[in-house]
This record gives sequence, structure tokens and C-alpha cells, in this order.
Amino acid sequence: MPRVIPSTMAAIEITAPGGPDVLRPSRQPVPVLSAGEILVKVAAAGVNRPDLLQRQGKYPPPPGASLIPGLEIAGEVVDLAPDVTGWKIGDKVVALVAGGGYAEYCAVPAPQALPLPDGFDMIQGAAIPETYFTVWTNLFERGRLAAGDVALIHGGASGIGTTAVQLASAFGAKVFATAGGADKCKAVETLGAFRAIDYKSEDYVAVIKDMTEGRGADVILDMVGGGYVARNIEVAAPDGRIVNIAFLEGAKVEVNLQPIMLKRLTLTGSTLRARPVAAKGAIAKALKEKVWPLFEAGRIKPVIHSVLPLEKAAEAHRELEDGRHIGKIVLGLP
Repeated sequence: MPRVIPSTMAAIEITAPGGPDVLRPSRQPVPVLSAGEILVKVAAAGVNRPDLLQRQGKYPPPPGASLIPGLEIAGEVVDLAPDVTGWKIGDKVVALVAGGGYAEYCAVPAPQALPLPDGFDMIQGAAIPETYFTVWTNLFERGRLAAGDVALIHGGASGIGTTAVQLASAFGAKVFATAGGADKCKAVETLGAFRAIDYKSEDYVAVIKDMTEGRGADVILDMVGGGYVARNIEVAAPDGRIVNIAFLEGAKVEVNLQPIMLKRLTLTGSTLRARPVAAKGAIAKALKEKVWPLFEAGRIKPVIHSVLPLEKAAEAHRELEDGRHIGKIVLGLP
């Protein structure tokens, strides 16, 4: 039987576009389920850069999504829409959502939920969905990463980066990653990178060309944009794939088409939040088949930098913006 569910819940509200201090604890109505959804009692929620952009007023939720920030959760199923199959009350799940994660309860499209991996706690579970969905669809589906490829992962110490380094290595790629500072580089190499490159003191183009006998990288995952775009084109191998998932240094750049044509490069990218449920559900199925066995065999796991209580969401945002973290920042709920 469904649990007794209150009418209101603790949540984090964005009171106005701005800095971290616009995030305030509040009481909000518990979501009412639509067809195809499950209601999850949230135990933990991941903090991601799109949350920062939403807080700043630069990345609004897609139509119909919750205005509450938060794109990934872990928790327990407490209610289901009548048409939902495959889940039951009491199931422990992790889930990707289009919003609503920073709250005690969250409505989740059922295809976007996955079982909490065996041996994982809720904090680890909440650090999975946004980064693993993003890395899988971009590095493996769009980037077509295969065993034996040379992969370059920018931002290797970030949540996305630590995920991409582990997955690319686990699937047989030779992984290079950029990171800022010796500690971050050491951490990235511990996760499976063949060589971490300190972008503060090294030229990643020169390092990779030297270590690949001039050939370069087959797949590049970039969240920086700006000046990195031309350098990525320079370091890409023939038939290389460059996948952009963010643009911390700017989205508008001038591109020289000649090396793209001569090396037959593919420049691509994607966003995840506004994609339809069916597309996200297909990614979830691929993760269950290809990645969940790696979790449960202990070969990979999310890297957790820190855990803060829900009411300290503003502090979590400041920590993410500060940039000194390695891995994920997670909000824990009682």
C-alpha cells in the first residue's frame, strides 16, 4: 500500500535570478503524479552546473518541469501512477529528472529511473544519473568511443570528468584528461587516465601529439568551448569526433573549416534536459545493460567530494563555483 504522503514538503526555492544566496529553504506542495510517473521520497540529490545556470536565470526548466532545481536524485518509491509497470513501492532508485530534485519528494518519469546499484548507498546513487546519462550519450553514442581509441576528457576532475575518465578507461580507451593542479591530476590518473595534463602549466595539444606520435585524440569531450575549440580541432586525430557539452569559456567561436575537412572530423554536441522521456529512457536502458555491471563488480564508482544538508544548497553552489572540488557535491536529506 502507498505510504501516507504529506501535502507539503521541504524544498529549495530560487527566489530570484542571482548568486547562491537566492536559494532559500521553503515549503512546497508535494508533486501530483501524471501518467507514467513514480513518486520518490528523496534521500539525496546531486548538484550540477546546470543548477547554477538555472539559479542565474540562464537555463530555465523545460515546459511542464518543476521550477525547483535539481536534476538527479536517489531515494525510495512511495507512489506510482496507475499505468506504471516495472516498479513497486519500496524500490530503491536513482533517477534523472528535468527539475525538482532539491526537495523531499520528486515526481519521476518511470523510464528515467534505475535501480540503486547493489552495494551503493543513497549518496553514491544521487551522484550517478546526470553525469552518467550525459557521458554515455555524448562519449559513447555521439562520440562512438571504442576500445583502443585515444580519448581526451577536458575538466577531468569534475563530476562529468571523473565519470568520463572511469568509463572510457573501463571500455578500453587510452585516456588523457586535463585538470588544474597537481592534486587534481593525480586524482584523475588514479581513476584510470593514462596521462593527466595540468592545463595551468602544460599544453595539452603538445603533450598528446608527443605521446601519440603526432596522431592525436580520436574522441574529445569538451565542456570549455571558447579557445579550446580550435585547439581541439588541432589535436584531433583523422576521423576524430569532438563532442561539446558545455561552454564555460564561451559558445561563439570562429572555426577554420580546412582542418575539419582534411581530417574528416565530426564536431557535435548535445543537451540532455529537454530531450523527451523516451530518449532518456533509452539511455537508461543502455546504462542498465552496459554500466550497472561495472558498478556492481566494483570497477567504477562515482567520486564524492562533499555532502551537505538540503538547507545548505547555497553553500553547495558556492563550493561548485569555487572549482576546487574533485568529483561530485551531493545534498543529503534526513
